[in-house]
Amino acid sequence: MTDLDPQNPSDSVEPPRELRVAPKSPRGRLTIFFGYAAGVGKTYQMLETAQTYAIKGGSVLIGYVEPHGRPETEAMLLGLDILPDRIVEYRGIKLREFDLDAALQAHPTLIVVDELAHANAPGSRHVKRWQDVEELLEAGIDVYTTLNVQHLESLNDIVAQITEISVHETVPDTVFDVADEIEIVDLSQDDLLERFREGKVYVPTQAERAMQSFFKKPNLTALRELAMRRTADHINREALQKTELEPKAVKAWPTAERLLVCVGPSPTSAAVIRAAKRLAVSLRAEWIAASVETPRTADMSEKSRQQFLRNLKLAEQLGAETVTLSGERVADEILEYAASRHVTKIVVGKTGEPWWLFSGSLVDKVIRRSGDVDVYVIRGVEEPFETPAPVVRKPRDWTGPLYALLTIAVVTAFNEALSCLGLRETNLVMVYMLAVVFVAARFGRNPAIWASVAAVLAFDYFFVKPYWTFAVGDTQYFVTFAVMLIVAVVISSLTARLREQSRLSRQREQRAESLYHLSRELAATTGRQQLLTVAQRRLMDILGPEVTILMPDESGKLKPMVGGDTSFAGDPNELAVAQWVFEHNQLAGAGTDTLPDALALYIPLATPSGAVGVIAVRTERIDQLLAPAQRQLLTTFAGQIALALERDSLSEQAHKILAQAQLGVPKPESSRSASASRPPGKTNRSPDDGG
Repeated sequence: MTDLDPQNPSDSVEPPRELRVAPKSPRGRLTIFFGYAAGVGKTYQMLETAQTYAIKGGSVLIGYVEPHGRPETEAMLLGLDILPDRIVEYRGIKLREFDLDAALQAHPTLIVVDELAHANAPGSRHVKRWQDVEELLEAGIDVYTTLNVQHLESLNDIVAQITEISVHETVPDTVFDVADEIEIVDLSQDDLLERFREGKVYVPTQAERAMQSFFKKPNLTALRELAMRRTADHINREALQKTELEPKAVKAWPTAERLLVCVGPSPTSAAVIRAAKRLAVSLRAEWIAASVETPRTADMSEKSRQQFLRNLKLAEQLGAETVTLSGERVADEILEYAASRHVTKIVVGKTGEPWWLFSGSLVDKVIRRSGDVDVYVIRGVEEPFETPAPVVRKPRDWTGPLYALLTIAVVTAFNEALSCLGLRETNLVMVYMLAVVFVAARFGRNPAIWASVAAVLAFDYFFVKPYWTFAVGDTQYFVTFAVMLIVAVVISSLTARLREQSRLSRQREQRAESLYHLSRELAATTGRQQLLTVAQRRLMDILGPEVTILMPDESGKLKPMVGGDTSFAGDPNELAVAQWVFEHNQLAGAGTDTLPDALALYIPLATPSGAVGVIAVRTERIDQLLAPAQRQLLTTFAGQIALALERDSLSEQAHKILAQAQLGVPKPESSRSASASRPPGKTNRSPDDGG
């Protein structure tokens, strides 16, 4: 601590250093002009409403509008300020895109951004335009936008069944649900088809093709009904929320429903998840997407693992609470968790398991043991993903099978010695069983199966007459072989399962231990730099050496404070990504839909008042880090670090204020006014007051 000069204390005491927090703005209002198909007049009505707003004196900016060559729509742009498009070159083609940065810089009261479901060109900050709109709203800008019912994520599979056309550009239902206003734009099917014939929607050749495929009257009728129902659900939810804010009012539509949907690696799970979302919306209930880690999940192919992560991500985008359970039996874990969370309905997909399996399918087990919980069985439909990740085939690892065969060879030599000592064949079989158990415990299930088969063949070849051949003189030995193989396979499977359960338990224990050690060390550490060093060391133990923590300087610009290999963190582009995460308090970077071209993943150090810093992680396991269980752990780590930094900053401010008070330094104006307003004889001892 600096020596204080009693004669001039104000020159000696530094002002309290406050922790820099990312600035926050009041959220803007989102208005969606919603229709059931292209051509119903969404863009026209949106521009007409914007013109009315401008006439009343509001500041309106046209961010992006696609008039599709319609003269009446282009006429509605007259008199309004138009933001120039951002030109992006992609594979030799120049694409027109919405310029998000220019819109934020202009900061109008209202901005018009057409086609909410549009996918941005590669290299853009966000993958989808609805994310651009979210950033505009967070900046306090009101937004008008348009959306068709087929672009809602939860209705994507239904639209595909109705029209037999898959729509790839979708918007999460959460964006639609949080909209401040939904303006439904309706037009009868006959009038819409007449507009098509007149060329007011597409050029004649395109219109003819569209009317023969997507724009058939039965299709339009079904889509129109979907749009009406979805708008009604939004209005009902809005009315319910307003009713709940009035304490004296009777609560409307009371519900205690809670849904749970089972999520797995199957490509049909996406349809099941969407069905669960629609059911939750209709019941106005919260819903949970649960997955179960079992010993068998370790043997999943890379393609299945990526599919599994996509399914979990889809559930999160649709607003589900995602949880990952661990256990040996999927049905038991699902039902036990459902009971602990008071789930009233379980949604499962039909499985392709054969009916003759002794254990029964997952659906059968859940239905049989569900008790008072309703079970909904949904027929899943396999559907391709928009951008399937390339699967790199790993070379087959023959180490385990080779060790298994070597073990059986050693045991066979040992049995030869025992056979010379006069031991019977039953004793030799037990030795082979012991070898199979050893291989299962040491190398896993597949090598153990190799060992089981090799043990049966070795026993037949070396110890069953006629010797040195696979021929069998006594047919009773076939029973011995069958029982020996079945028992060996069962033992190896059980041993391997226990081994995998032990591995999963160790992983859970390591997560809990890491969080415990981090919390304990942060609680026992003081000083900003010391806290960052402790946090950095723990993060490197879990995530690897390429981890760094970035903190803001006095001007609010981020810079790496501590880290292992932080060469990537000094790149200007990476610093720009980190700055965006700090200012918006959102996850971004590699593996996400926001700034996905970044080299690293950036996690905000979030507090209730905003972000105080950013964690940067560069690793080849980004997909695994973004799995719900790992991301929850990362978020918890970041929260613990942020709270420790905030606590230290408040403690430092309190000590400096106390030092000022002891030396008679005049308090800031806000403190004097606060003190003057207190009754005589009362002293405020809280360190937060007066600073």
